[in-house]
Amino acid sequence: MALFASSTQDIPESPEVPRHIAIIMDGNGRWAKKRFLPRVMGHKRGVETVRDVVKQCVNLGVEYLTLFAFSSENWRRPPDEVKFLMGLFMEALKREVVKLHQNHIRLVLIGDRSRFDPQLLKEIHEAEKLTQHNTRLTLTIAANYGGRWDIHQAVQRMIHARPELVNGFSESDLADYLSMHYAPEPDLFIRTGGEKRISNFLLWQLAYTELYFTDTLWPDFDEHAFSHSLQSYRQRERRFGRTSEQVASNA
Repeated sequence: MALFASSTQDIPESPEVPRHIAIIMDGNGRWAKKRFLPRVMGHKRGVETVRDVVKQCVNLGVEYLTLFAFSSENWRRPPDEVKFLMGLFMEALKREVVKLHQNHIRLVLIGDRSRFDPQLLKEIHEAEKLTQHNTRLTLTIAANYGGRWDIHQAVQRMIHARPELVNGFSESDLADYLSMHYAPEPDLFIRTGGEKRISNFLLWQLAYTELYFTDTLWPDFDEHAFSHSLQSYRQRERRFGRTSEQVASNA
């Protein structure tokens, strides 16, 4: 069963601190290029920013943080860069999972795992198993993930599990089979690096999310930049189809 209703069916609370933040971490390669460094050095520096943002979310009381680490389209990048990214992912898992567990953080990976090598799959499985009961923060890493893939695989899994739905199903029926069925829809979406698109990320889940775009490159997304995104979020009026008068009346 899905734990949270879609915001198109329900009106969730709009807390001062977002319950769920989703981030596209863009700009690692450009950060390195500006410093006449190989692109891979930008990705390495980006891991440090991930660590800092996780700490900030824990301190603020954010319950869910979802990071787009590697899209299904990123396989089109140069083979050497893809190989480095997979290696960096493996290294980060080995190095960080114990720290995550010690800080009561649950780690979940979403995406198509079919292209990952057996050793990486083993590390992912062990990390998820170790942290599965932690409740302080759920850190979701989207790797080899695409929003269209997510909806497609959800339909396939739903029909396989409940063939009686082949002739018709509801939004809530499908939501049970989406990759992030365990989490509320994001309150705040952040994309660094200056691009202003969602790039096939959480297409279903971002329907009513507040979008925030910044020119700051991911390795430079420090505490000040993160605070600025939260300040922007707090200034939004989240209506979910209602009028401003209705929002004020219900506040």
